[in-house]
Amino acid sequence: MEEKNLASPVEELDLNEILKIRREKLEGLKAAGKNPYEKVKYDRTAFSKDVKDNYAEYEGKTVGIAGRLISKRIMGKASFAVILDGKGTIQCYLSINDLGDDYLAFKEYDIGDIVGITGLVFTTRTGEISVHAHSVELLSKSLLPLPEKYHGLKDEDTRYRQREIDLIANPEVKKTFVARSKILKAIRNYLDGVGYLEVDTPVLQPLEIGAAARPFKTHHNALDIDMYLRIETELYLKRLIVGGFDRVYEVGRIFRNEGMDRSHNPEFTTVEMYQAYSDYVDMMNLIEDMYRTITKEVCGTDKITYQGVEIDMGKPWERLTMVEAVKKYAGVDYNDWKTDQEARQVAKQMHVEVDEGDEATKGHVLIAFFDAFVEEKLVQPTFIYDYPVENSPLAKRKPSNPAFTERFEYFIYAREMGNAFSELNDPIDQRERFVKQVEAKRAKGGNDARVDEDFVTALEYGMPPTGGLGFGVDRLVMLLTDSASIRDVILFPTMKPIKK
Repeated sequence: MEEKNLASPVEELDLNEILKIRREKLEGLKAAGKNPYEKVKYDRTAFSKDVKDNYAEYEGKTVGIAGRLISKRIMGKASFAVILDGKGTIQCYLSINDLGDDYLAFKEYDIGDIVGITGLVFTTRTGEISVHAHSVELLSKSLLPLPEKYHGLKDEDTRYRQREIDLIANPEVKKTFVARSKILKAIRNYLDGVGYLEVDTPVLQPLEIGAAARPFKTHHNALDIDMYLRIETELYLKRLIVGGFDRVYEVGRIFRNEGMDRSHNPEFTTVEMYQAYSDYVDMMNLIEDMYRTITKEVCGTDKITYQGVEIDMGKPWERLTMVEAVKKYAGVDYNDWKTDQEARQVAKQMHVEVDEGDEATKGHVLIAFFDAFVEEKLVQPTFIYDYPVENSPLAKRKPSNPAFTERFEYFIYAREMGNAFSELNDPIDQRERFVKQVEAKRAKGGNDARVDEDFVTALEYGMPPTGGLGFGVDRLVMLLTDSASIRDVILFPTMKPIKK
């Protein structure tokens, strides 16, 4: 039974027959002393793209290429095959006159097998750059058929569960993850270049802090204590500022035991950075310049298209206080509200839901108006700053108006991309805010939540005025690769198990 190129969809019985035939071939190879899984190395001297891009250099020379057999066209005593390697595909010409018995063995190879071919680089009469084989080896046997070549692997669930097959069937997917690597490298280069030091802090932490995010819980057997996967890297990094580091950052894996959607995955990557003797305005200037620099480096321009919308990273980003943004887009002015009750009444009149109900303050109502009217309007890069103290437990209060904090978030394509503060360094104020956080979390069932006394103690030794900022790497990669879902930029996103 001969398979078609990349094994077009088959019925279950046909698939079972294919699996049986492939295993029989493997057993035959082993019996003949040619077990393909015993191969330990192949002398690959060139990649497909390098040969094609530099044909004048390679023409008439012998190369060793290796990769996956994705198609073959048998024509009796000669055949053409296409090999997929790490950089693309290349055609190979094989004949019985050149290969003898190895050619007969090649005819039994299956689509998906890993092969090595050594031969001369030439151009066919149709103008296709190819390799004229003088040796061929089976380096690994494929026991499962690959997806249909011409339609690719389109089922999203299968693509995300079996990324390795997605990469074979949809080579353009690899470009996204190459870009992700470039973005991470560009982030590090930028921060290193302005004097930041990359550090690592613990992933396993001994307590559930009072922050709103829900952690994953585990147990350390040797110490007989519960531990938690981190929901942020912030507190340890700020302890390093206390210890005398001037500028630190971490590219960190974060875990939050929460829902999943097109922009959220329980496991994701962030960058957090802290700079002593600076404030949130310094962080605004840094992140705007960083994003512009990275965009130019990765995309070649500071004007990009995301989901059909042009985003201009090059022009100065708009900067609005939250009060100004709500007034601009919702038509209500926080400064007109004399009391909390009056603010709640305005929200009720405009059908804006406020989670805190009758306990809502003016700050809570302002946040609710922002969520209801403003965020969806922030398509071009925009800073929203001066947040109410009610939702900013780690930010320093504004000396001119203690009801607000020196905090900002920035938005692109109506999506929050990052968060920054002039960091709170008053240990007394910090502990009071932590206590309120813990009380609020326990009221919602987070009974393990505790105040991080180690962090408060660190602040008591004295932390200099500090600017801090964190942003999601995955969302930045989505933006710069025009990817609609976070699952498109995480190699192996979290998936619901299949019931067998």
